[in-house]
Amino acid sequence: MSYDPIERAMLVSKNVCRNVDGIEERLYYRFRGGKWYGGIASADVIGCNMACKFCWAYYFRDNIRKGKWCSPYEAADKLLYIASTRGYKYVRLTGGEPTICRKHLLEIAAIVSSEKKYFIVETNGILLGYDKSYAEELASIKNIIVRVSFKGVTPEEFARLTGAKKDAWYLQLKALKNLVDAGLEPGEQVYPAAMIGWSDEKDIEWFLSELRRIHPALTDVDWEYIILYDHVIRLLKKMGLWPPKRAVTPNGIPSWMI
Repeated sequence: MSYDPIERAMLVSKNVCRNVDGIEERLYYRFRGGKWYGGIASADVIGCNMACKFCWAYYFRDNIRKGKWCSPYEAADKLLYIASTRGYKYVRLTGGEPTICRKHLLEIAAIVSSEKKYFIVETNGILLGYDKSYAEELASIKNIIVRVSFKGVTPEEFARLTGAKKDAWYLQLKALKNLVDAGLEPGEQVYPAAMIGWSDEKDIEWFLSELRRIHPALTDVDWEYIILYDHVIRLLKKMGLWPPKRAVTPNGIPSWMI
């Protein structure tokens, strides 16, 4: 049975966000450095409003027992320490869905921005498409970059890969429009990524035409292939998604994907 990712976000937030003396804390799985974006400090958050059948982070994504509570100040300190000691200019939230704890996300983004680092929000875009004011608040923060990751290139593929209601796919498109309308530069400060591990070429072309209707610069898509980690292979077989059409091994990731 399909689910509504907006309703799921509300339910998940009760377990991964909490208010402590007026400060919104969030559950985190870990903080780490990495090679992506040419070098970036990353925080893996727990909790997502989607249940993607190919998710590399599934083993901690919904497991609140694996999490540790952090205020936006504590999380920012950890990320900025990693960035400063390793010479990174980028910081990101990834793993689960960063937009679920709204106040927390906006505060941590503002802190990182004030330290002259670029803050990347890796999001499925659902909540930013649903609530235009959220997109506007996020876009008002300096040094913000929003990467909207599409789960498939059509509503039907979205439903197959996530189990969610297919019409929710359009909220990802709406997120791009809301962020562009709020002033983010398309293709630079906001851009789409798309999982095409199972996509047909004709569907990819249709997807590009939809992006072009918002802004031509958005057709420069960050294409996502399945990375064949052992735990991901096991998941794909369990979910009936094996084999994918497009995939790379962990040791064979091309430079354009990093």
